[in-house]
Amino acid sequence: MNTGTYLIALVGSLLILTGIVELLRRRQLGEKYAVLWLVVGILLLIFTVFPGLLTALADLLGVVVPTNLMFFVGILFLVGVVLHLSWEVSRLENETRKLAEDLAILQLEVAEQKREKSE
Repeated sequence: MNTGTYLIALVGSLLILTGIVELLRRRQLGEKYAVLWLVVGILLLIFTVFPGLLTALADLLGVVVPTNLMFFVGILFLVGVVLHLSWEVSRLENETRKLAEDLAILQLEVAEQKREKSE
């Protein structure tokens, strides 16, 4: 890897890691996901600083092109994130529906109490 490409990759990795830390600091990224994204950012930085690690890992696993290993792991990671977020959305939809039902029941009870008082 030439110096220019290495510097761009290093700056990009540091920016991503800084962005993750900043989102955590501002509490815009939940603690639930903090460790996961910090690990991703640190791994990205490690593979940027030591590019031979990816090649060694690819050789160890029998992958001919190290970039293919990186894309494969990235795709698996993204599928896992999407699956988890889909589960979260489903859970929140069910919770929202239940809360809406509870609210409707409470509003009906309040309306009945007002009607009883006015009679």
